[in-house]
Amino acid sequence: MTITSDDSTKELPLKSIPGGYGFSLLGPIKDRLEYFYFQGQDEFFTKRMCKFQSTIFRANMPPGPFISPNSKVIVLLDAVSFPVLFDTSKVEKRNLLDGTYMPSTSLTGGYRVCAYLDPSEPNHGKLKSFFLSVLASKKNNFIPLFRNCLSELFTNVEDQIFDKKEAKFNSLSDDMSFQFVFELLSDQKPSDLKLTSDGPALFDKWLLFQLSPLMTLGLPKFLSLLEDLLLHTFMLPPFLAKSSYKRLYEAFNSSAASVLDEAERCGIQRDEACHNLIFLAGFNAYGGMKVLFPSLIKWVGQAGEVLHRQLADEIRTVVKDEGGVTLASLEKMSLTKSVVYEALRIEPPVPFQYGKAKEDLVVRNHDAKFEIKKGEMIFGYQPFATKDPMVFENPEEFVGHRFVGDGEKLLKYVYWSNGFETENPTANNKQCPAKDLVVLVSRLMLVELFLRYDTYRVEFGKVGLGSSVTIKSLTKATTVQ
Repeated sequence: MTITSDDSTKELPLKSIPGGYGFSLLGPIKDRLEYFYFQGQDEFFTKRMCKFQSTIFRANMPPGPFISPNSKVIVLLDAVSFPVLFDTSKVEKRNLLDGTYMPSTSLTGGYRVCAYLDPSEPNHGKLKSFFLSVLASKKNNFIPLFRNCLSELFTNVEDQIFDKKEAKFNSLSDDMSFQFVFELLSDQKPSDLKLTSDGPALFDKWLLFQLSPLMTLGLPKFLSLLEDLLLHTFMLPPFLAKSSYKRLYEAFNSSAASVLDEAERCGIQRDEACHNLIFLAGFNAYGGMKVLFPSLIKWVGQAGEVLHRQLADEIRTVVKDEGGVTLASLEKMSLTKSVVYEALRIEPPVPFQYGKAKEDLVVRNHDAKFEIKKGEMIFGYQPFATKDPMVFENPEEFVGHRFVGDGEKLLKYVYWSNGFETENPTANNKQCPAKDLVVLVSRLMLVELFLRYDTYRVEFGKVGLGSSVTIKSLTKATTVQ
């Protein structure tokens, strides 16, 4: 048996994991309805955490029957226990990207792509190394390409505000994200392949067929049972997404020739490499940005003019002193960096992590230790782990300066990338290969925003797996860098 922390666990009492799963069919369905409709995600976990007086307990996680016959998990909701999910010597990650179910491989060309592989599987290291190599080879393109895309984004935002008195940020951001990801990973612009207008829609449809068991559409309450039947009881038939995915495959296969050539030199079949590249582009990159950018704009927007003024002052001063926007200048923007980390902490773009115990384990939280048996499924809800009140002061508040100065010591508790923020992705772990790129483009989003504008105002709501953001006003800077 392995204890997943240091010898301090010996001072904690060993307790049984509270909670349960209910009757074999009714229990998972009851928990699913409460999770999606009667309580909502956060309340679902809060009620059980209060009931059991524990951040570790047993529950069923959606979708349950009939998509995932075994919905039984051990829930982790604190910053101490959560990192066991990063340790692939103790937990298996095979087919667990989406939780207790796995989408059909017909959505990925018949391959189990890298995201669904455990590091113990031979192909994982080869594919992950390929991703890391591709991203490293593109590093000089990150800043100029993304700044060009952001320039077009903010022009479109301004045009919408002028025409309609408000700008729907999500759709404009999706268009920009698709353009950036496609051009970064291929040798052409989406417009060269006539994908500019419908490229995001092709990815959105493909993502829907993979993630529908985890989503709600925001329909009125009286339609909730119908939605539950359609989205959470049966998988949407993959063949309905076949034509959309075929267009994406043909586009990447023809335009990313140099990247696929490199894959073959690494010993990866060209077809398999292309399907993995699409998944990296569409699920990991575009899908992540689809959630990340609206969240960032929402949290910074509602933080108000004082923070906006501080960000603008820092960004404009550093850019002027350094003679432009570079990696070196971005590193000198301590507040800007902190704001990005705070957005990733308070609303991580991927809120769920799963792992199956490879052996008998003992995990601890702040108060006790608990035994997990080999083969049991472990689930971590990251928005609670990264808002652990035993770690973060005022954890529910967006505090822009949280990670400035001594606050940098708290970065090890920012887990958004399926790993510690203070560590790096490798071929042998499951940390996001584009971890550094995500942080970079988030900083660039703020830099471009506050080089152009002094402040802005937003309204927001919930949509799909993220936030719906509307920009109501922009106040232009008196001088634009």
